Amino acid sequence: MTKAGDTVRAEGTVRVETTVDTEDGAQRVARAVIEHQVGACAQISGPITSYYRWEGEVQNDPEWIVVIKTTADRLETLTARILDVHPYDVPEIVAVPVVGGNPAYLDWVRDETRAGGTA
Repeated sequence: MTKAGDTVRAEGTVRVETTVDTEDGAQRVARAVIEHQVGACAQISGPITSYYRWEGEVQNDPEWIVVIKTTADRLETLTARILDVHPYDVPEIVAVPVVGGNPAYLDWVRDETRAGGTA
């Protein structure tokens, strides 16, 4: 259970996920969002196997997940940056609000995404 102060600190923090078809592609996305300071941290996991329907056919492909922590007010710029470097026509970009956590970490996420950055 979080204290009231912890919940306030978490307000506005989001966790964003995208998937990419290669590890190199995942690294490009991660590096781009950190270099442009639209994300505080990006983690890559994989390979995973994704199943989906595309152009009327069921597909399955290996992918790598990139999880990025940022603030809600940077989400639009982060999304634009991901779209700029992502190899897919329609990339998954899903943001989930953070409802609590380590106050010092959440402060760090906010501080790391405050210095500006360009999409």
